[in-house]
This record gives sequence, structure tokens and C-alpha cells, in this order.
Amino acid sequence: MDIVIPVLNEERALPGCVRTLIHYLDGFPLPWRITIVDNGSTDGTWRIAAALAGEFAEVHARRLEVRGRGAALRAAWRSSPADIVAYMDVDLSTDLDALFPLLAAVASGHSDIAIGTRLAHGARTRRSLRREIVSRGYNALLRYGFGARFSDAQCGFKAVRADVVRPLLSRIKDDSWFFDTELLLLAEHNGLRVHEVPVDWIEDADSRVQVVQTALDDLKGLARLAWSMARGRADVDVRRSGPAPVHPMPGAPRVVTSAAITSFAAVGTVSAVLYALLYLPLRGLWPPVPANLGALVLTGLCTLAVNRRCSRGLRAAMRLRGPVLVAATYVLTTLAVLSVPPWAGLAAEVSAIVTTYCLLTLLRFAALDRCVPSRPRS
Repeated sequence: MDIVIPVLNEERALPGCVRTLIHYLDGFPLPWRITIVDNGSTDGTWRIAAALAGEFAEVHARRLEVRGRGAALRAAWRSSPADIVAYMDVDLSTDLDALFPLLAAVASGHSDIAIGTRLAHGARTRRSLRREIVSRGYNALLRYGFGARFSDAQCGFKAVRADVVRPLLSRIKDDSWFFDTELLLLAEHNGLRVHEVPVDWIEDADSRVQVVQTALDDLKGLARLAWSMARGRADVDVRRSGPAPVHPMPGAPRVVTSAAITSFAAVGTVSAVLYALLYLPLRGLWPPVPANLGALVLTGLCTLAVNRRCSRGLRAAMRLRGPVLVAATYVLTTLAVLSVPPWAGLAAEVSAIVTTYCLLTLLRFAALDRCVPSRPRS
């Protein structure tokens, strides 16, 4: 593993950080090295970094003229010979006891990226009220605006498999503080697993972070990234870990969890009710056939966001089968509504198409495990 420490004018903090980290890593169960990246310092930071690299065989130093944490991490991670690349802030605000569980999640192959979090249950932090409010508000925006499943994008304590992060680096545009957020959103967008480790974290009183300006820059970055995702330019061909059967018999039965059943029932009920509510007003304007088409299209658009939360493999399969399923649903529901006698009334029409729609939804759920082929572990 290669732990990168990006620094800018940190001549006072750097020696203590590196020596403390080396002492902690003595006897660590994984081979390690430390890379100091000086990105544009004007004080004695580079001289100290070079001296530390000369004193300790495990310490390496490089200098960049471009400023920004993102630029430092991109340069170091691209050229690192390690299997796992990580980084931490020079102030060591995060307690080092979280380092082993952070790296273990990636080294074991369980996760592609591991991050420290100050906002999940079990984390313990000491920081100003202003930073607490800004941090929680920003991460809430990521959850509700982008569907992010991680809780803390900006904690300076992360590890990732080198073969996973390098394809992502070519798509990350930011060279500063938004680098972390862009990395994580692109990772989840491309189906990678992000593991969180609750940390103990104490705010550095000498922090150089300009909270308000950084938050504004992050909002600009989010707008840019959302536009990129909307145009389909955020997809990356990246290796990812996947579930594989461990049962020795290839015919081991698949198990549908109660959570999957509950989720299916909730989504299916809402979509069926929405379908009926859309069909009723459209039926007052159009004959049954175009009214049914309009209700199906609008229902599909409204539930698209829910379907996109499925796994990447499911989305890929549904891209191929989607048109066929939509066409089949439309044909069968149209046949159902046309089979209702004219004298039966609107209630009978709605009952016929909703019943057919629900039966087709149930059949799709029963065949769900066949939509996603098994993928061997990377």
C-alpha cells in the first residue's frame, strides 16, 4: 500500500506527521510506503520532504508546481507501484486506529474503495459548529440530489485499489477539494462498492481550508458532474468486484431476501396506483388504446429513478430487454382493455388493465434473477 500525504506550505506539521505515521506502521501486516507530494509550497516544505525521504527508506517525495489536493493525488496514484493507494491529511485529524479497517476492506477484495466517515453512526468528532453544518448540508445534498450511498465525501482518509482508481482518474476534472466527491460519485455511478469506516476526528485549528469558498466550488463541481452524467459521459470501463457462488454445488438454490420482496411490493404498488391514476384522466380525452399508451409511458418515466438504483448489471440487462418488456406490457394491457364490453364502464376498464399490469409486474419479479448473469470475482 502507498499512503500519499499531499502538502502545501506545511513545514511545521510535516515532520511530526511522517514520524508519527512511520512509528504507527512499524509491524503493520501489509507492506507499505509513504509518498509526500509537495504541490506548490513556497516555504521549506520541499526541503523537509526531501530530507525525510533521505532518512527513511519507506518514504518517497515528489514535487509538483500545480497546486491542489486533487492534482497531488492524481499524480501520485497514477505512478504508484502499489496495489492499494490511499491518502490522509498531514494534520492527522483522523485517528490512525481506523487505518487498518480502512485498508482491510480493500485488501480483502470486499470493496473497491474505503473511506473514513465523520457522519455515520459510531464516529466521534470535535469540530466547529460552522463546519458541522456545512458538512452535513453538503452531504445531504449528495444523498438527495445524486442518490449517494456514502455519508461523508470530504473526510481526508481514503483507500482504493490502484487498478480501479486509474480509469476513474481520466474522468475526474477537479484538481482541488472537489476531487474526493467527484471520485466517489463516479465510482458509485459505475457500479463500484464504497465501504465506510466510522472514525475519530478532531478539527485542526490551523486548517487552511476556506469552508465557504470550498462549498461554493463544490456546488459548481456538482453541476458540472450532473451535466456529464446526464449526457452519458461519466461511464468508465473499470474492473469491479462481483458476487460469485461459494457453494460447491453449481445448482445451489438462489434466495430472495425479505428486503427484496418488500422493496418490490412497495414499488409495484406505487407504480400500479400511479398507472391507474394516469389512465383515468387520459381516458377522458382519448380512446382506450392511446390512453393506455400515455399512462404506460408516464408511469415508466416516473419510476425510472427507482429502477436506476438497481445494480449496474441489471441496468445493462434491462437496456437490452427494456423495449421488449414495454412492448409486451402495452400489447397485453391493450388487449385487456379492448376485451371489456363498452357497456361495462370505465371502472371495468381500469380494473382490467391494472390487473394485467400487476400480473406482468409479478412475472418480471419472478424472473428477476435471470436478468443478471453471474459475474466472477475480479
